[in-house]
Amino acid sequence: MAVQVETYRERRPLWKAIGNGMACRCPSCGKGKLFRSYLKLNEACSNCGLDFTAARADDFPPYIAIFIVGHVLVGWMLHAEMSGPSDPMLYVWTMIPAAIILPLIMLPSIKGGVVGLQWATRMHGFDASRTDHDRHDS
Repeated sequence: MAVQVETYRERRPLWKAIGNGMACRCPSCGKGKLFRSYLKLNEACSNCGLDFTAARADDFPPYIAIFIVGHVLVGWMLHAEMSGPSDPMLYVWTMIPAAIILPLIMLPSIKGGVVGLQWATRMHGFDASRTDHDRHDS
């Protein structure tokens, strides 16, 4: 005879958490600041005390930024080529700065959104039901 144990876990609003993160605010309360510098997370929320040290965004935010900017620049290049003859220096003077500046502008919001996603789905250390021993084993 099998015993099934179910525990109730409060649902966390996914889209609200992602939106709060993209606004560089705490994914839980939406009031405290998420970052203390450009991409450095605060230790905890100044409003609700949520611990941000568990957040592991790593390489996902730059991947998303490159993916978005790549699609924008390819569309821009296609438009420039299909509009008629254009000077090749157009690419040097417009596309290269855009390829550098646009991802840098997007990165904080994207990283905040990823942290919000992690909090809402209880990834990594945002799940209080897992012990420290469980975290190190996975």
